[in-house]
Amino acid sequence: MKNHWKVGDLAKLTGLTVRTLRFYDQIGLFSPSGQTDSGHRLYNASDLSRLQQILSLKELGLSLDEVKSVLTGEQYNPLEIVNLQMARIKEQIELQHQLLEQLEHVAQLMRGKAPLSVDDFTTLLQAMKKGPEKLVVERRISWEQRLDMLGDFLAEEHE
Repeated sequence: MKNHWKVGDLAKLTGLTVRTLRFYDQIGLFSPSGQTDSGHRLYNASDLSRLQQILSLKELGLSLDEVKSVLTGEQYNPLEIVNLQMARIKEQIELQHQLLEQLEHVAQLMRGKAPLSVDDFTTLLQAMKKGPEKLVVERRISWEQRLDMLGDFLAEEHE
């Protein structure tokens, strides 16, 4: 296994873009631990661990400012973050399980040529909307926060 990665290699390894990694460096959230003689960023295993923490916190819906404050403060507890992620995944699994049960119920009615009631349809629609609707709202909020941060960053750069 490699000991150091250039920014492009790290981007491929993590699925992030080079632009994102550079932005994280610009805002002081995630900086490389070293650099080559020619000035290229070099990341090590410790940097990867920090990046995992950043991505985990972002997955929980924290803004980049909040992630930064958690990582620089004394309140960071890796086990707590892992537990929060597990709880979120369990919640998503439960929502998907409810949807699956409702789809199976509707399929069973259809196989038996039984008419579907309004309750069957509305319950199915509610189950279908629960998961994606929540994700869309979370993504919208996340993008709004990112755009706000980018606006603040550009305003600071302009001044």
